Amino acid sequence: MDKKTVAVSLKHITKRFGSVVANDDVSMDIYRGEILAILGENGSGKTTLMNMISGIYFPDEGTIEVNGKETVIRSPRDAIDLGIGMIHQHFKLVDVLTAAENIVLGLPGRLNLKEATRKIREICDAYGFEVDPGQKIYDMSVSQKQTVEIVKVLYRGADILILDEPTAVLTPQETDKLFAVLRNMRESGKAIVIITHKMHEVEELSDRVVILRRGQYAGEKATADTDAQEMTNMMVGHAVELNIDRPQPVAPKPRIEVKDLTVRSEDGIVKLDHVSFTAYSGEILGVAGISGSGQKELLEAIAGLQPTETGSVCYIEDDGKREELIGKDPLEIAHMGVALSFVPEDRLGMGLVGSMDVNENMMLRSFREGHGPFTDRKTPHHVAETVVQELEVRTPSLETPVSRLSGGNVQKVLVGREITSAPSVLLTAYAVRGLDINSSYTIYDLINRQKKAGVAVIYVGEDLDVLLELADRILVLCGGKVSGIIPGRSALKQEVGLMMTRMGGSNGEQENA
Repeated sequence: MDKKTVAVSLKHITKRFGSVVANDDVSMDIYRGEILAILGENGSGKTTLMNMISGIYFPDEGTIEVNGKETVIRSPRDAIDLGIGMIHQHFKLVDVLTAAENIVLGLPGRLNLKEATRKIREICDAYGFEVDPGQKIYDMSVSQKQTVEIVKVLYRGADILILDEPTAVLTPQETDKLFAVLRNMRESGKAIVIITHKMHEVEELSDRVVILRRGQYAGEKATADTDAQEMTNMMVGHAVELNIDRPQPVAPKPRIEVKDLTVRSEDGIVKLDHVSFTAYSGEILGVAGISGSGQKELLEAIAGLQPTETGSVCYIEDDGKREELIGKDPLEIAHMGVALSFVPEDRLGMGLVGSMDVNENMMLRSFREGHGPFTDRKTPHHVAETVVQELEVRTPSLETPVSRLSGGNVQKVLVGREITSAPSVLLTAYAVRGLDINSSYTIYDLINRQKKAGVAVIYVGEDLDVLLELADRILVLCGGKVSGIIPGRSALKQEVGLMMTRMGGSNGEQENA
């Protein structure tokens, strides 16, 4: 690699949160004119390290040099003054304002919206962004909102950009556009850092990879000189098999039948529009769609958590007996003998109680099974031990509140609890969101075990590569409607991506041959 200018140099950085050492004596450099990928397992300290560069955290030990000068970064304002901008997974935009208003929001001096709009268009033209400065944020797609966030930090003068999971909710076509823009920015001399768990994107986009393991620097590689297997082995510290098994469905039977399901939000917006499909026992039905296409409402309606306007959701037993689920709450559904396990999109909002420890969150599944006024604590404790061991949950103890765990470890606790409840139907929304590659493959294996046991799995995912490998069939949603249902084994990634934006596929419930 040609000698490049160092934009940021981290020297012996250590960051502690109580007794937990998030970063331990980490030293690394970020160069101008390159795209650097930061890889590591959940809890390895990737985001914490970048948060110290962007001014959210302050290191306990070590120094940060920017453009060759040792500096102190105590706030995001300090970071942006140094030309450092971070684009987080969760956007920080005001929906009722326009793109231009969001971009200049909080800047000192008198606001000149006309001049701001001119400058925004210059930035967009320079790098290939597609942004309408006058468009309201609430009218934008997820990718457009992300673009506004990037333009916002560029407008403030950032030439060192950090993107945390930048493609988590993008279609393949949107991802391609983002990558083209990032390459343009690299060619202009920007220093770009991406935090991602998607190995194929690391291989496609980055120039260099830095790997963290348990908070420590584990090494770095030129991307052209390594592959997904070697990078994963470095992250974990031992050889890992990267293979998603897809056993054939065994004697599949209809288990969940959805007909003409329509759901409106509280403000009257149609979230699901006459959706129909059947999920079979011993099968994984993948659900694809851009963010906000009705995935969340679909799973919640099946689980009895979402009021519906029209349609039916029937649970079908092995003997053909049908039970209507619409109109029943989750407890009634459980009393009917319908074992539904639900892994929601909102981990701490709907799935777990952050102030409760790991043991107590396991009890949320079984506390009604105690005798009289007493709660069964022995079984949940055993389940907690099993989940922590099998999924390698990193927690100081089973008595640690889950809110103190990293996002990935919170996800492991939730998925593990639902899978160990022996469901006949498993509903999962982004079961591996935020998980490192090793943990993700563990979850895929657990889901396949459920499939082999005859469970009907409805798997909402955001990584199309995984959906194509894991699912037997893929239901594609676009704007709350079914674009089509296609076999997972023969589907093409670009075809599914087009169906997600209703540029291709069939507009209806029928299954494509």
